[in-house]
Amino acid sequence: MFGYYILAGVIFLVSMYVSNKLKSKFKKYSQVHLRNGMSGKEIAEKMLADHGITDVEVISVGGQLTDHYNPQKKTVNLSEPVYMQRNAAAAAVAAHEVGHAVQHATAYNWLQMRSAIVPAVGVSSKLSNFVIMAGIILTATGMAIGNWVFLIGIGLFAMTTVFSFITLPVEYDASKRALAWLQNNNMVTQEEYAGSKDALKWAARTYLVAALGSLATLLYFISIFLGRR
Repeated sequence: MFGYYILAGVIFLVSMYVSNKLKSKFKKYSQVHLRNGMSGKEIAEKMLADHGITDVEVISVGGQLTDHYNPQKKTVNLSEPVYMQRNAAAAAVAAHEVGHAVQHATAYNWLQMRSAIVPAVGVSSKLSNFVIMAGIILTATGMAIGNWVFLIGIGLFAMTTVFSFITLPVEYDASKRALAWLQNNNMVTQEEYAGSKDALKWAARTYLVAALGSLATLLYFISIFLGRR
């Protein structure tokens, strides 16, 4: 298990680096004020209107970097700074979240796939580590059923890994839609666009690191299982 702790530590450090970099980028581009004077809320509402989406509401939620699109309630949830502020960072986040609403409205395949497995992933993410640990303990005590329990745990963890990789095209596509709309509709200047693009690039990297970290952990668990057979 020592190897697992080393792997977990490396993943944690890389994740912290990307997270801190993301925060610094958003802080930097929060100082790049939009010449059009529009707030994140107004940016989101205009992008929705331009795509003919009339059944999605833009609302404010607490916290920082808590922005998300809720397909069940059909709400674009913007954190308070993004909702109210009028800068390149707010424009990027607001447009990105509307990008998810556009995906939903156009039945984007990857989003539909991700939504379909959310319930299963919710269960597997809660149980996988406990089942894996139980399998390792049972195997160590010489109980034959331990290998089967361990294998079930790996299967549960694999579900979360698959979900993390399905999330990647969903997030990258939402950013692509956001940036294209901001640029094609002259919503931002070249400087503002560059800031929005850089901010979304680092936001996407948080998902990439999470996916690669999940894959590395899954492969580690598989190697342990194969080594015990």
